[in-house]
Amino acid sequence: MATRIRLMRLGAKKRPSYRVVVADARSPRDGRFIESIGKYHPLAEPSLIEIDEERALHWLRIGAQPSEPVRNLLEKTGIWERFQAERRGEKAAS
Repeated sequence: MATRIRLMRLGAKKRPSYRVVVADARSPRDGRFIESIGKYHPLAEPSLIEIDEERALHWLRIGAQPSEPVRNLLEKTGIWERFQAERRGEKAAS
């Protein structure tokens, strides 16, 4: 089963908020998901990004592929750099 870490849209029309979810790549955007690992509110000032770092790293380690928007969020929070350092075999600075 190919898993993706992606955004699931919530909120009213023109007022989006998102959940960061792990889902099967074949399921619809707002459909069934395996686990919710965070949330993203782009309209808050500043934007609210909350991602469970341990769960995100767990899913990345076992092969889940992040979508481009989620990868950008992971880069902003520093999770992506920590994952890349682990893959290179370096000790990640926490």
